[in-house]
Amino acid sequence: MKSDFHIPVLLNEAINGLNIKSNGIYVDSTLGRAGHSSEILKKLDTNGLLIGIDQDDEALEYSKAKLSKIRSNFKVVKSNFRNILKVLEDLGIKEVDGILFDLGVSSPQFDEDYRGFSYNKNSELDMRMDLSNPLTAKIVINTYPLEKLTKIFREYGEEKFAYQIAKNIVKARENGVISTTLELVEIIKSSKPQKELSKPGHPAKQVFQALRIEVNDELNALKEALEASLKAIRVGGRIVVITFQSLEDRIVKQTFKSVSVIEGDRRNDYINPKDIKTPDFKEINRKVIIASEEELERNRRSKSAKLRILEKVK
Repeated sequence: MKSDFHIPVLLNEAINGLNIKSNGIYVDSTLGRAGHSSEILKKLDTNGLLIGIDQDDEALEYSKAKLSKIRSNFKVVKSNFRNILKVLEDLGIKEVDGILFDLGVSSPQFDEDYRGFSYNKNSELDMRMDLSNPLTAKIVINTYPLEKLTKIFREYGEEKFAYQIAKNIVKARENGVISTTLELVEIIKSSKPQKELSKPGHPAKQVFQALRIEVNDELNALKEALEASLKAIRVGGRIVVITFQSLEDRIVKQTFKSVSVIEGDRRNDYINPKDIKTPDFKEINRKVIIASEEELERNRRSKSAKLRILEKVK
């Protein structure tokens, strides 16, 4: 079942963080259903430009129609956000005033049965953001060796029962192909002690996260996209990132710190103040921004969201 319902997370905080100029150029690198993009476009005049990037054809089609009702000064591009510099180059743009990342899976992708992102619905093991990607979760589960499955579950899912789950997957696939999400959920449940199953939260959440990251190469794509964004942002421009799990947030935190903090405080007492090197970027919020109680009541998916803002100062 297809769904287009989506509530953008930390909407006001993200828009305020971008510090939008009416004639600026802004990139929504995770366009989705244009929740954030719609608000960005409303703040632009005819001299401004919004560029939306997404891998999902359905998201692009829906967002194009939605944004057209607001204004015409936007472009939507099918690509992985790791290619942001190429996208801008193709549009003849060297620098932009703001870049937004809203990471993770959109509500429609979770809600669409056939995408295989949800551990609460029975569907084919897929998990591709880009449906032209040849690698699916089904291929990972049925072909990866024990050691590789264990590593993925442990590193990408931070799953402490990674080995036992991987072992039981390898054993189960000897009797036939593991095809559906609920088949996998049952294997995961059978791999954990009862004490673990009685804890809050779904027992398959971490393994599903790990599979999604592997299928879409999410962490490497994020690292490349952030590095590209540092090159694309103009002085005074801002990069705003919303993450939903610790692995993503750690990458964002480390990347932002690497360009906004100059290590080493021991300086020569006689050095000229003009010669003291200062960073090219500054973090706008040293403490991550999280959802308000009001937003948490309205949208439970905002619970794990964290927002960080970086500005280019020179």
